[in-house]
Amino acid sequence: MDLSSPVTPPRILVLGYGNPGRQDDGLGPAASTRIDEMGLPNVTAYDNYQLNIEDAMDVAEHDVVWFVDAARVGPAPFSVRDLHPVAAIEFTSHLMGPETVLSIAEQVFGRVPKAFLLAIRGYEFEFIEALTPDASDNLRLALEMLTDRIGAPVAAARAS
Repeated sequence: MDLSSPVTPPRILVLGYGNPGRQDDGLGPAASTRIDEMGLPNVTAYDNYQLNIEDAMDVAEHDVVWFVDAARVGPAPFSVRDLHPVAAIEFTSHLMGPETVLSIAEQVFGRVPKAFLLAIRGYEFEFIEALTPDASDNLRLALEMLTDRIGAPVAAARAS
């Protein structure tokens, strides 16, 4: 084993989704925008209004994927759960879950990255283009956790 060869850091994708024109539904896009602005090495971040089949290609090209969405219910400030592909691909033209995107990545591209859902608690979902103050606080706390978790594999790869 050649210990002098560099370890390749994991390729990380942060994929935020939701509608910024519906108040706190914009938490996912806001999170991915802020991560993108940080310019973290080996991290790609972008957003969509909703997940779609084409996201499977980007997902398959990464080692770790964070799907980020607003949560209408659940714990504040956020929750995190591991994701795995679903056994069957089922979706409509208006709703595709992250598990389905992972399943498509596995079936079409033969790759499934380590994946998580970061659900940031939102409170208001009216047709207003601004986060509520409580959701903004939850976003800040979620980003602190996310940057810590993203930094951990990058730092570990560098230290190896």
